[in-house]
Amino acid sequence: MFKNKTQNGKNNLCGRKISLLREKMVPKCSQRQLADKLQIIGLDVDKNAIQRIECGKRFITDIEIKAFCQVFNISPNELFEYE
Repeated sequence: MFKNKTQNGKNNLCGRKISLLREKMVPKCSQRQLADKLQIIGLDVDKNAIQRIECGKRFITDIEIKAFCQVFNISPNELFEYE
């Protein structure tokens, strides 16, 4: 049976990378501030959605991936690279 989860049970592959990128922003960016930045560019997410994405409890859409990449000024490939 097919399941939409990673091997470790998470609902997305890039949540941890989003968390790392957010924490490396200068100045450091809170989840609420990241949600605000995403809302400015037209993505309707809140702090709770960011928290759930980062911990792998929430799926992430391609539209959201594009918005995260725009805020972080990176390519989608970079978002999926593991550190």
